[in-house]
Amino acid sequence: MTSMNKAALKALLRERRGLIEPEDHGLTRPTGQGRRARGLSQHQVDELTGRATHTYNRLETGKYPNPPVDYLRQVARLFGLNEQEWGSLCRYAGIGDPPSPLSSNSGLEVPGVWQEAVDGISHMAYVTNASWDLLAHNQPWADLFPGGRIPRNTMRWMLLDPDGRDTLLEWRTVWAPLVLPQLQAALALRPDDETLLQIAKEARADPDLAPLWNAGGAHIHPDGDERPILHAQHGPGHVTMCAAQPMTAPGARLIILIYHPGQEKKHSRVPMLRARDNR
Repeated sequence: MTSMNKAALKALLRERRGLIEPEDHGLTRPTGQGRRARGLSQHQVDELTGRATHTYNRLETGKYPNPPVDYLRQVARLFGLNEQEWGSLCRYAGIGDPPSPLSSNSGLEVPGVWQEAVDGISHMAYVTNASWDLLAHNQPWADLFPGGRIPRNTMRWMLLDPDGRDTLLEWRTVWAPLVLPQLQAALALRPDDETLLQIAKEARADPDLAPLWNAGGAHIHPDGDERPILHAQHGPGHVTMCAAQPMTAPGARLIILIYHPGQEKKHSRVPMLRARDNR
């Protein structure tokens, strides 16, 4: 749990409540004496969410400690929040990061400008959605693959594709034990994702992956890791991996691979960057 930010919570909710027209939900705007504010009234929010009178008032005014996630989700969907705003709502309400995306479709698309962004990166770079489907990539990433056979889904390619197992050197001992827990962690957050479910089904049936699946493993993110790889044009080497997430697409990821030729690792441990203290 985190502490509630009452001022930010009130500002976010009041602004977004004011954008919702009562008529769009079969309700009427109060007339005559009294309320003239735009948008839904607090009482109308209670009606539309099926909650007791004054429930929403308690939330907006910061008098509802540790509100249930399902109620916050109701309000977020009613107000049309995006994933970034959903995260802010949960944090302002004092429950911390959202336990899951707001929508099952979240994380499946990113703004088109991401293609221009990866085109401007000199290292291998690509963007995948929450199902690990490829959304954008640059030419250095395409050059990694023999014959330019770019995979449509990078998780499937890393775990199940014979070309992936050839490209990812030391696949059995280095790549598979670290990639498979990422699939398991993704399924914990997106248990209804059909793409991930199918990959998991095939992984559990694969003789090389089944023992690793049954053994479990920690969720190892790739950020800063260095792993061996066979580049189609430059031969064997290592890639240092940088991972980031587009803010509006939970589960989507930007991966940048910095290639170093040769059999030996460039770093025994990737150094950390820290801000300088100029005080």
